[in-house]
Amino acid sequence: MSDHYERDQQITASILEDIAAYGVHIAYVESDGYCPGFGYSIGLYKEFNHPEIIVIGLDFESTGAIINNVKDEISNGTRFLEGVNYPGFLVELPIQFIEVEKEHYPDYLGYAGWYNDKSFDFPCLQLVWPDRAGNYPWEADFNEVFKFQQPLLDRNVDFKFLEERTLGVFTTAEVLEGDPIRFVYHNEDGDWQFHSEQDPDLAKAKLVCLEELVQKDKTLNEIYYLNYGESAKRNYIGDEWTIFKK
Repeated sequence: MSDHYERDQQITASILEDIAAYGVHIAYVESDGYCPGFGYSIGLYKEFNHPEIIVIGLDFESTGAIINNVKDEISNGTRFLEGVNYPGFLVELPIQFIEVEKEHYPDYLGYAGWYNDKSFDFPCLQLVWPDRAGNYPWEADFNEVFKFQQPLLDRNVDFKFLEERTLGVFTTAEVLEGDPIRFVYHNEDGDWQFHSEQDPDLAKAKLVCLEELVQKDKTLNEIYYLNYGESAKRNYIGDEWTIFKK
């Protein structure tokens, strides 16, 4: 029996125990240094007929406290809506909710899918926190420091990378001429490389916008999460990626 299987069994048993005892289980994924940490509820939909809740970019303690407070409000009859300021969850600052697009579910809500009949056919709201001045990420004055600490899951289904669309990345002339991208590198210094060969001819290197490559091959979104120093390899477009840890 593999360690992964045993760990999965422990997690699923914990989910069922927490929901039976408290009406909700909170799953939390720590930041790896590149992707932000996030936590989400499991049980709100089946227990209270309310969308599940996800919070991105806050620490474990804050995320757990907020989701538990949301659950308590829901159990008392509150239905959280998009576009409404809700005080009382953060010190002196309100929060809002946005609807999570289904294309993001596999990236963030794995065990919620397992609990909800092994399907992503359930609603989910992202709880969005403002910056210290009270500005939300979609507002012009939002502090850019926090931009990629809280990716918004009601948008960007065509571009999942935690970078600017205009970020300059390295590739080769062969890729721009149509060769498939089979090797992707996220360097320790943050640079990205996208190549068709494992050892490309660097004399033909090109610097292009990341969005240009994603528009040419949307399956690159499948490895948006590569940490610094990691790489990914596949045999052809549509093949499963093999991830190489740093």
